[in-house]
Amino acid sequence: MSEKNPVVVEVDGPVTTVIIDRAEKRNAANNAVAEGLYDAFKAFETDDQSKVAVLWGKGGHFCAGADLAAVAGGERATRYARLQDGSDEGPMGPSRLRLSKPVIAAVAGYSVAGGIELALWCDLRVMEESATFGVFCRRFGVPLIDGGTVRLPRLIGQSRAMDLILTGRPVDSAEALQFGLANRVVPDGTSREAAEALAHEIAGFPGACMKMDRANVYDQWEHSMEDAILQEFKRGFPMVEAEGKAGAARFVSGEGRGGAFKSE
Repeated sequence: MSEKNPVVVEVDGPVTTVIIDRAEKRNAANNAVAEGLYDAFKAFETDDQSKVAVLWGKGGHFCAGADLAAVAGGERATRYARLQDGSDEGPMGPSRLRLSKPVIAAVAGYSVAGGIELALWCDLRVMEESATFGVFCRRFGVPLIDGGTVRLPRLIGQSRAMDLILTGRPVDSAEALQFGLANRVVPDGTSREAAEALAHEIAGFPGACMKMDRANVYDQWEHSMEDAILQEFKRGFPMVEAEGKAGAARFVSGEGRGGAFKSE
């Protein structure tokens, strides 16, 4: 009997949900999971009908990181060996991909070690009240190799990131929200539903403008403040004509007056 596919993709209109389906291992990633995630997000990127993605772990946990049994047995080493040449694949799969569209992590249970790195790769994180973030690999001498030492300090600041990286301590939802590590905290059992609702909301906005603003946020790290601001303007002013002019006309006609807000 062939092993089930550990990564499942479900599509609801403009929203694609990518599911890690390895609950018996708390969704820890072996090579099949990593390859499945990479393929799923590459396909999402090229699908013009899909505007926003959600990443969720089935069975009560987001992702417990790399499967340490696969690490100990040498399976993961075969993957690592071919990722040193600048490949856009990462050890956990999509962690080196630079997508043009947003991804939202729906976090339940444990999001630790490589799992927190997957969550950091996402644009937003919707976290359940009892969920836990943590660099738990600290306890086993396994380093962060999927962007954790880069994205975590950029997201929450170097001092706080160093605390989590050096101690490997657990971070609950209240602290994660305070840090900005979590963007939303929702009741247990509702992270997927909440993340998909947020994804549909974002997907309803004018897409080209949203994608450009998102890209500018990421690209600014490569430039000085002055150059980043100039790049923002040069990229953005053609978009005023392409999408903003029509949006301004909708406002003048009465849409959105009095504080009303909706994505479509």
